[in-house]
Amino acid sequence: MELNLHPIATKCFVSGRDFAENDRVVSYLVREANGEVARRDLLEAEDGRFMPPAFVYCRWVVSFKQRKADENPALTLKLTAENLFLTLADPTNEPNATNTPLLQFLALMLERKKLIKPRGLTEDGARQVYEHMGTHQLYEVPVGELNVEFFQKIQEHLGVLVGTPKPKVTAAVEPAPTEPTTAS
Repeated sequence: MELNLHPIATKCFVSGRDFAENDRVVSYLVREANGEVARRDLLEAEDGRFMPPAFVYCRWVVSFKQRKADENPALTLKLTAENLFLTLADPTNEPNATNTPLLQFLALMLERKKLIKPRGLTEDGARQVYEHMGTHQLYEVPVGELNVEFFQKIQEHLGVLVGTPKPKVTAAVEPAPTEPTTAS
């Protein structure tokens, strides 16, 4: 699953100030009023002044790094499910209720693809520990109940992020006309 989003901005969405190397940048993945999915990047100090739209998919904080001159812009536009999981599950990001359902779903999906493996629960039993197979780093994801309500809620989020599948077109089969029966 790939999400085509813009890479981190070079200026704060709120103040318009250019980001400097190692600035703490808060990124929001949001659905705008017109239905479009957008990424909003802002200085952590400006987070209190940001008025997000009604629907926020997730939020994370990263240190700003200048883009390299030889960086492939087409590659940086792709945000894979794995990259999004690693970003949201990064221990430096504060856990929040907005990210939790998406993080739980991504963990389930990546576990199925064998990109992460469950390694047990934390001591308090509140979080599942996963090992990322590529880096062998451990990530903690809040434990949740994966029931029908959970999947209905996450399906709506994912439909907007990655597009909903096109309905299959099936030809309607009309019943064959029947001969009227006559009583003998």
